Amino acid sequence: MKGTAYLIQATLIVLWWIGLISSKQFYNAFQFPGISEIGFNSFMLPDLSVIAVLSVVRAYKSSRDIEFVILGGFAFATLYCLNASILSGGGFLPTSIMTLGLSYNFFVILGHKVFRVSNTSNRLLNTTKTVVQIICVWTITLLFFPLLILNSFGHNIPELSDINILGLFLFLVFSIYGLYSALIMVKEGKGTPLPIDQTQKLVTNGPYRFVRNPMAVAGIGQGISISIMVGSIHIFFYSMLGAVLWHFVVKPLEEKDMEKRFGKDYSEYKQNVGCWIPKFKW
Repeated sequence: MKGTAYLIQATLIVLWWIGLISSKQFYNAFQFPGISEIGFNSFMLPDLSVIAVLSVVRAYKSSRDIEFVILGGFAFATLYCLNASILSGGGFLPTSIMTLGLSYNFFVILGHKVFRVSNTSNRLLNTTKTVVQIICVWTITLLFFPLLILNSFGHNIPELSDINILGLFLFLVFSIYGLYSALIMVKEGKGTPLPIDQTQKLVTNGPYRFVRNPMAVAGIGQGISISIMVGSIHIFFYSMLGAVLWHFVVKPLEEKDMEKRFGKDYSEYKQNVGCWIPKFKW
């Protein structure tokens, strides 16, 4: 899992710099007001060598030391961007992305310690925690980042009358699907969808009878629906990137934990129920 995570990271960094070099619009979206192109471009060599190249090395050679060097590189870059945003009053997209990159590296290194079982079976308490979690996650992933992307790439936020009706309909469908899946998890699993507060029982009813990760399906569907609503290809790519990272980085850790906790029951469930594509015959 770690090797794949670091290989994806290196690929994204290289593609990001290619995008900066080849597209003026892309380049402008990641600039800080008042910082010259030379000042920004001076980070290319350290970014590619310290983070991208070392990520490739770590992908094929297990080394805790390399992991912490990469983490340190991300920490420095993130603090630089944060300070630059404070001083310039802009550049919030690159600062947000660097913060996500830093969090990503923390997760890759310490992700195996994240998964913990809920210590309560109280449905009301677990429902409350789940609702709070959903509000926080949706606010960040479905409101903050899409608005930030639209603003950074110079797109106007559409009026209500200009919103694509199909996109709005799909968004509502996926939102209801995600909420229903979360509540089924609380009811049947005696826990929450949050990794640090997981269910005590394996959930195979409701939407989980047809697809193993209905909440992930709902989340990606919501992101794609927003891209349709506002007509933004950038938000579409943002949504697909989320799907790739979840599939290759988060899912393997989650499945490893599930196999450890539920053993044969989960192995049989995994064999009979698809991750993304429903199997209605099961």
